[in-house]
Amino acid sequence: MKRIIYYIILLVVAPFLMTNCSDDDNSTSIPSEEITPPTSQEFNELRNAALQSLTQNYTVAIESGVASFTSENGVEVYISTAFGCFTIEGEQVEGEVQIEFIELFNKANLLTTNIATMGRHTNGDLEMLVTGGAFYINVTQDGQPIDEGHCGVSMQVPTSLTGGVDYDMILWHGNFDENGNLVWDEVNAQAGQGGEMGINDDNYSFWTSQFGWTNVDRFYNDPRPKTTILVDVPEGYDNTNSSVYISYDGELGLARLDTYDSETGYFSEHYGLIPIGLECHIIFVSEYEGEWVYAIKPITIVEDDVIEILLSDLETATQTELANLIDTLS
Repeated sequence: MKRIIYYIILLVVAPFLMTNCSDDDNSTSIPSEEITPPTSQEFNELRNAALQSLTQNYTVAIESGVASFTSENGVEVYISTAFGCFTIEGEQVEGEVQIEFIELFNKANLLTTNIATMGRHTNGDLEMLVTGGAFYINVTQDGQPIDEGHCGVSMQVPTSLTGGVDYDMILWHGNFDENGNLVWDEVNAQAGQGGEMGINDDNYSFWTSQFGWTNVDRFYNDPRPKTTILVDVPEGYDNTNSSVYISYDGELGLARLDTYDSETGYFSEHYGLIPIGLECHIIFVSEYEGEWVYAIKPITIVEDDVIEILLSDLETATQTELANLIDTLS
């Protein structure tokens, strides 16, 4: 009788023991000492995968004069398709075109795609922008890009997507620098730069003649004294296989430490535009075996601060897990 009871208990308990063992075997937690730096290609492939996962695809007919669609988040997009507008290498396009569209409204998506909100001042200095949304649009036909500069693109962006209206927002175009990082330049309609913007309580509305990246932003405004900070990262990581960002608490935007000194191993921004006393999070990211490697440190900025990211600080996460972590920051 005792033997029968023993087997009954074993049959009941065994599945739970097997499940627990299986969960441990499938765990994605990796000891930090086992994490090794990636190649620049591996890191870039991870970012590109994040960008592709956020890309929306539309096919529209161009005969109507205006092609339109509403994005997944409710942005209304209108593209002029008047005759003579859409050309490829100067030849008129007919029929249907394919549209790639990306919309970024939170820090997590800005970080994983490396589309930080860094605006360029007239003197060349870069400073964080508070964003009302970043957008990418690309138009092709059978894989061939449509000529730029002929067709107008307009969008209506609900201000509810960005926490409410901000009447100081202006229009920016994104351009990649020599390191492959996107930098935002203010659009000056008076200078004929091909873009205008309007604001009401419900929408940011803008028009641009340029495909690619467009942003509704303004410079972060803080009267406190400014400083430069340095971030020291683990050995083997540099600006080709990792990045360091600053998440300003309470602000929708993401600053990038855009300079790296190979002799000291420090990331910095060297413009001295970070407010002393700012409460923020320093975020280090890289790649390991197809997943994200990260470290997040809450700090308050002090003058000439040096923040150290240790190997023991590193953890791994999927894109979804990392996005959830970033979205919980202040």
